[in-house]
Amino acid sequence: MTYEEARKEAEQILKGAEVPDAALDAWYLLEYAIQKIEKKETGRTWYLMNRKESILPGTLLYYQELVSRRKQRIPLQHLTGEQEFYGYPFYVNEHVLIPRQDTEVLVEEALKRKKEGMKVLDLCTGSGCILLSILKNLKQGTGVGIDISEQALEVARRNAKRLGLEAATTFVLSDLFEKAQGSYDMIVSNPPYIETEEIAQLMPEVRDHEPRLALDGMSDGLYYYRSIVSQCRDYLKEDGALLFEIGAGQGAAVSELLKEAGFVSVQVIKDLAGLDRVVAGKAGTKKGKQEKDV
Repeated sequence: MTYEEARKEAEQILKGAEVPDAALDAWYLLEYAIQKIEKKETGRTWYLMNRKESILPGTLLYYQELVSRRKQRIPLQHLTGEQEFYGYPFYVNEHVLIPRQDTEVLVEEALKRKKEGMKVLDLCTGSGCILLSILKNLKQGTGVGIDISEQALEVARRNAKRLGLEAATTFVLSDLFEKAQGSYDMIVSNPPYIETEEIAQLMPEVRDHEPRLALDGMSDGLYYYRSIVSQCRDYLKEDGALLFEIGAGQGAAVSELLKEAGFVSVQVIKDLAGLDRVVAGKAGTKKGKQEKDV
């Protein structure tokens, strides 16, 4: 069997299982199998030059195993252990939400508000992709990532090391602000925001293989926004920024939460598809607030 025949066979298997983007996934898994087994750097040019060559037995066996698992709707990123986000490679596994391109809007909005030496708090940090992408683009910035899952924090620490940000980051096991300390120039969060009853309707890759803790926003999807907004002023410096990723259609509700809590310059930012994706606001001055020690 040639590389091309193996790829086409895999594509048909995945299409038969109604896997989205079956052709792309068949290619990505073949590329990954070749890199893992044959230790070769591949790409479209390599494939075009070698597609008629016989695939090595070891590569074929590994490739078929990967395709079989993808057929079961295990996410591609769980098979390869990696997802690119904001131009950086992130390690991912079943303990963290797979970084989405839409979330890059949150990073972009955060960086519009950046300043040298900024201190950032990332709640529900997961893989750390938001915090680490921000810090990679700051001068002398530092950050704290908080998550309720120690397994998720292990992934975040691994990514911090991979990106050379170990010294700039601290990761804390905490239920939101429970063990938070200090004050911050910016708080960012992509909290769980899917309504509980909607989870059953999600794609199998998400519903069955990504952590429910990272998905379930309780009955109306707004539980964690309320919790964060009600406590965050004690951890934000005056004029500090609060930025959330939100689900489509949540812009009005989340922005109103910020306004009711005294935030100013509240904005709803849309993603490339024109859907509400980020809510951002500025803390302003809080009378009588005693800033915590940094």
